[in-house]
Amino acid sequence: MGQRACPALIAGHKLVLGRRVGMLGRKPDEESNVKAWIMLMLALSLPAAVMAEEGKEAKEGEAPKVSYITLSPPFVGNYGLDGTAKLKVYKADVALRVTGDAAAAAVKANEPLIRNQLVALFAQQTTETMNNLEAKEKLRQEALKQTQQVMNDETGKPMVEDLLFNNLIIQ
Repeated sequence: MGQRACPALIAGHKLVLGRRVGMLGRKPDEESNVKAWIMLMLALSLPAAVMAEEGKEAKEGEAPKVSYITLSPPFVGNYGLDGTAKLKVYKADVALRVTGDAAAAAVKANEPLIRNQLVALFAQQTTETMNNLEAKEKLRQEALKQTQQVMNDETGKPMVEDLLFNNLIIQ
């Protein structure tokens, strides 16, 4: 006796095949192509996601940003007020070096206090301190020290790393 397939089993296979063909209106070959495209797109997008994560880590690990804040307008005033008839005038372009955005914002917020301190310091200078190169360097260091003192009093940290004279004109 030959083996015959059960009619119910044959009908079940036809039903399963009918469902696969009916899925999303595609044939089984089209369905595998769609899956292949999805896998390809995921595989191609994976390196972009990894690079984005590496970029975040690089930002966290990189050194803080150094910036220079120019105190504008330039300082202009008189110095050497020792009672002589001749007026002595200075013009100073000052820049402050800070590290980090928070320090830059704090310096900008306290700029009026810094300017006040520096105007008072420049007004105290004599002809000798403004004409001598070594004395100008001492003036720069004193201006830095006083600027750091203002920032320390206001924020608890000196924040200013250096003070530079971009231009210092005396007459």
